[in-house]
Amino acid sequence: MSRILSFLLFLCMFLSCTSHQKEKVVEKETFLYSVKGTDSLYLDKYTSTVIAKPEACVVFLFGGGFVNGERDSETYLHYFNTLAESGYTVISIDYRLGLKDARKESFASPEQFLSLLKYTIDLAVEDLYDATGYILEHPDWNIDPDRIVISGSSAGAVSVLQAEYEIVNSSVLSQKLPEGFNYAGVIAFAGAILGLDDSLKLNDKTCPIMLFHGDADSNVPYDKIQLGNAGFYGSKHIAEKLKEYNRPYSFYSIGNAAHEVANTPMSEFPDEIKIFIDKLVLQQQPVCMESVVERIGVPELKKSCELNDYIRSNYGN
Repeated sequence: MSRILSFLLFLCMFLSCTSHQKEKVVEKETFLYSVKGTDSLYLDKYTSTVIAKPEACVVFLFGGGFVNGERDSETYLHYFNTLAESGYTVISIDYRLGLKDARKESFASPEQFLSLLKYTIDLAVEDLYDATGYILEHPDWNIDPDRIVISGSSAGAVSVLQAEYEIVNSSVLSQKLPEGFNYAGVIAFAGAILGLDDSLKLNDKTCPIMLFHGDADSNVPYDKIQLGNAGFYGSKHIAEKLKEYNRPYSFYSIGNAAHEVANTPMSEFPDEIKIFIDKLVLQQQPVCMESVVERIGVPELKKSCELNDYIRSNYGN
């Protein structure tokens, strides 16, 4: 009997240690990367404790319509842990929310809204660039500057796509980054690009981009919203332009789906995301991939998104 009890005690201790080790496979560290007025901006770094040298770094921006959101929301933790366990460093950052104090009169005209939206997106992009600079200043993190991928959900997806757009168009804002720097890839869950010219201007500098979007999204346009000479260009339009410019991309169009696609691919398509990072980003394979996923057995949703739909869906005005 004593031998049995001793064995059971040993087994319990072994299982307890094994469970503890599993919990520690991914380590999280938090750093203050910038102070902007009254805003202290932090980032969380997730790394594997069993992989010495990460394959790449994925910098993530949360969603929330530029009104709210948290870098460590429970919604994203599975995505972070999955990537970290696969050998990538994951960094989730704070950024300033330019619309959190916006009032109804801010949306009185398309011109006013466009000006406010541009200002808001620029704030987020500037903070992403500052976080990138902070990462580059820490060589002890073992992050290869040529293997930094940016990823985001909803407003965060808008921000990461816009960040790349500013770089390929050599904007003044992009000059915050080291000369010649570009991201290795972009992963956008229901994002768009705000272009102030009469067309979306991409070129051969554009890095590989992965896009997920529902074709019935009213929170972020799936195709585009035209605002005079300006345009808010969604994933479908971006994919068309990337194909036109012969740039590598992967586009998952989710039929009869709305804005839930800002989150669902993180849990439903982890293998596809890792394939994108491995093949198009790290191996730099020059390929274009388009997949159409149709949701069946659900009511047909409205497929158009105009400016008023966007404002009403995000801000209730």
